Amino acid sequence: MSAPVRVAVVDYGAGNLISIRNALRLLGAEVSVAEAPDQLEDAEVILVPGVGASEAAMGRLRRQGLVGPSIERVNAGTWFVGVCLGMQLLFERSDEDGAQMLGLLEGDVKMIQDAPSLPHIGWNTLEVTREHPVLEGLADGTSAYFVHSYVPVPADPEVTIAETEHGSRFTSLVARDRIVGFQFHPERSGADGIAMLRNTLALIVADRPANAGVTA
Repeated sequence: MSAPVRVAVVDYGAGNLISIRNALRLLGAEVSVAEAPDQLEDAEVILVPGVGASEAAMGRLRRQGLVGPSIERVNAGTWFVGVCLGMQLLFERSDEDGAQMLGLLEGDVKMIQDAPSLPHIGWNTLEVTREHPVLEGLADGTSAYFVHSYVPVPADPEVTIAETEHGSRFTSLVARDRIVGFQFHPERSGADGIAMLRNTLALIVADRPANAGVTA
């Protein structure tokens, strides 16, 4: 039997952690809240949620000393999951306020083009652009819940695994190596959102070294 996935949910004052924490616990994950670098040490995955502006978010992460250690741990093989603003922080720069971000993926964050309304709030569909285990068992056209005005524009389109249309098409789900980013809120997206989180945790378990994390 596999041991629970150890998830460090980063608390940097940019959103309510309760929903994502409860969703992960429902799926059997061992969830801790990280406000300092030493609280990342035992995590198999760093999860960064959040809403708001990227520069303010990066400023808080820097003040808490979390930027360098997070990048170092991801480069050393720790998984990273970004949700909403947390997904945008994966990239290099935001047009919203010129923020220099984590740079774990190449590309910028820009305002949604030709949007009929901003912010983009509510349910919208995911159009699969590339098969990936995060989407296993989910149909093309699955709905998810969004709250945002800005979106990532990856330098490499291959990191995009789903797109959504709101005036124009934008990247709504990315995955590369041990990085997964949701522009929407999977924890607020019903059974399909929970399924995506379950699939992500299953990927992390499958990535463990042989016999690691096995309990009797």
